[in-house]
Amino acid sequence: MTIEQIIQKQSTTIIDVRTPAEFSGGNVAQSINIPLQELQSHLKELKEIKGDIVLCCASGGRSHMATQMLRQQGFDNVHNGGGWLEINNYKPN
Repeated sequence: MTIEQIIQKQSTTIIDVRTPAEFSGGNVAQSINIPLQELQSHLKELKEIKGDIVLCCASGGRSHMATQMLRQQGFDNVHNGGGWLEINNYKPN
């Protein structure tokens, strides 16, 4: 399954790992803002997500680090979506 197909599933949760200031400047509708440096403290609530988790940021660097960190914590439903603008293009209308 491609990242575009994963993003388009209704059960997918999009998490933006940018800072709150960056997030408030533009984001994917219905995405959740959890800054990269705070991700570790949200593991319990992230484990409750049943569908796929797609991580995004400005260009894909921080979301890549977040994806790797979550996979090391045992998550197998996480995907690096790259930049939030690109994900926004994949979202269904």
